[in-house]
Amino acid sequence: MSELLNRRLALLGERANLSLLEQCLHGIERECLRVTGEGRLAQTPHPEELGSALTNEQITTDYSESLLEFITPALPDPADTLESLDSIHRFAYSKLGNEYLWSPSMPCPLPAEEDIPIAYYGTSNIGQLKYVYRKGLALRYGKTMQCIAGIHYNFSLPEKLWPLLKQAEGFVGTDRDFQSSSYIALIRNFRRYSWLLMYLFGASPALDAGFLRGRSHQLEQLDPHTLYLPYATSLRMSDLGYQSNAQAGLTPCYNDLVSYTDSLRKAVATPYAPYVEVGTHKDGEWVQLNTNILQIENEYYSNIRPKRVTYTGERPIQALMARGIQYVEVRCLDINPFLPMGIDLTESRFLDAFLLYCALNDSPLLTNTSCSNATSNFLSVVKEGRRPGLQLQRDGQPVDLKEWAGELLEKIAPLAALLDQSHGSDVHSKALDAQMAKVLDSSLTPSAQVLAAMAEHKESFAQFSLRQSQAHAEFFRSEPLPAEEQAKFEELARSSLAQQAELEQNEVGDFDVFVGAYQASILAISN
Repeated sequence: MSELLNRRLALLGERANLSLLEQCLHGIERECLRVTGEGRLAQTPHPEELGSALTNEQITTDYSESLLEFITPALPDPADTLESLDSIHRFAYSKLGNEYLWSPSMPCPLPAEEDIPIAYYGTSNIGQLKYVYRKGLALRYGKTMQCIAGIHYNFSLPEKLWPLLKQAEGFVGTDRDFQSSSYIALIRNFRRYSWLLMYLFGASPALDAGFLRGRSHQLEQLDPHTLYLPYATSLRMSDLGYQSNAQAGLTPCYNDLVSYTDSLRKAVATPYAPYVEVGTHKDGEWVQLNTNILQIENEYYSNIRPKRVTYTGERPIQALMARGIQYVEVRCLDINPFLPMGIDLTESRFLDAFLLYCALNDSPLLTNTSCSNATSNFLSVVKEGRRPGLQLQRDGQPVDLKEWAGELLEKIAPLAALLDQSHGSDVHSKALDAQMAKVLDSSLTPSAQVLAAMAEHKESFAQFSLRQSQAHAEFFRSEPLPAEEQAKFEELARSSLAQQAELEQNEVGDFDVFVGAYQASILAISN
C-alpha cells in the first residue's frame, strides 16, 4: 500500500475524524425505457400524471419521450438513496397503465429510426433548447444509440474532509483548489481501474439484433433475434455504443481542472466541418443548437464526470470554473436486469469503497501511454472480460485480469474496513467479499448470469428482458406506496406542471436570441 494512502487512512481512522465518512453523499439516476405489453417501445407521450419532464426534479426524460429518468436526492446513507429510488419506481408504476419499465440497459426491439420519439419539454425557451439539443443528437449519432439506458452514481466526500487532508499534507493553495485537484486525482484513478467495475457489474453481453440496423459488426449470432459476444461484460460500453468521429480527438485531459474545462470549452466553440455542412436550420426549423464539435458540454460522453450543482441559467463548465468540483458522476454502470431497480445496496457499498480508494490513493498524472492503456483495458474487459486468461496492460507489462482484480480488491479492503469502522458495521467488507467471489468464479457475474438465464429458458434477448420487466412490475405493483407518500409524489407532479405552465406564460424574448445568449455565455469565458 502506498505511503500516502497509509497516512490518509491513519488520519481518517482517528477517533475525532472517523464520523466524517458517514457524511459521504450518494445520489442515483436510473434511466429506463417505457415499453408496451409486447415489449415494444411505447409511442405514448410522457404520462402527464408523472408531472412535467422539464420541472419535476425526480422524474424526467432523458433522450426519448419514452426514456424515463428517475433521480434521487443525494443522501448520506445509500440505503436511504435506494429507498428513495424504490419509491419513485412504485409511484411511476401507479401511473403507467399497461406499460412496463424495460429491465436491462440495451433497448427493446425498436421501431424505425424516424419513429423513435424525441423528448418534448414544452414551448418555453429552455424547454425548446432541450428539444433542439436532442434533435442535434439524433442528427449526429442517430436515435437508436440514444435509447441505451444506464445507471449514474453520484458520489461526494464530505466537504470537511478536504481541509483536514490539505493541512496534513501542506498543500499550497485554497481549500477549493485542493478539493478540485483531489477529485481530479480520483477521476484519474477511476480511469485506471474502472475496467474492474465492468467485469463485476457489466450486465449487457447480448442485444436485440435489430439494434445495429444492418451495420457491420463483430458480434456473434446467438439466435435469429439476438447478437452477443460469449465473454462480453458490457456491450453497452463498447465501441458499438457511441461512434463519434467528432469526439474522437476530444479526450479532455484529467491532469487538472483547468485543462479539463479548457478542452470542453474549446469543443463547444470549435466548428466541425460535417456539422457546418448541415447547418443549424433546415426549412426554417432548428435542427441542432450549433455546428461545433459539441452543442453543449453534456454531449461529451465519458465514464465519469466532475460535477458541481449549477445555479439557474448557469452552464456546467461555468459552475466548475467558478466554484470547483463538488462531486463525481459515475456513468459506466449497466442496469442489472435481475434487480428491480437495476442496482442494489451491495453494489452501492462496494462502489463507495472503490471510489474512496480512487480518491485517497496515489494518483500520478496520466501520460499519453497510460491514458491509452486505460482505454484499451476498459474496451478489452467490456468485450471479453470473462475470457479465461485475458491479459490487460499494467505499467507497460501484460497482467492477468484475475490476478490484477484480486490485488486491487485486496488494496480496497482497508477502505471498506474504514467505512465499516465509521458506520459500526461490516457491510462494506461483505460487499467486497461478494466481488471477490465473482473474480474467482466468472459465472457469478451479471453478464454470465444473463446468458445463462437466456440459455436456460431458451429465450432471445428481448424475451428474457420482457420476462424480467414483467417480474419487476409485479414486484412494484404488488405493494403500492403508503397513501401519504403517494400524495407527496402526486403533489410534486402537479406543482411541476404548474411550474412549466408559468414558465411558458411568462416567457420573455425570442428563442433564436435565447440560443444566441446561451452560446455567448460559453464564449465569454473562453478567453
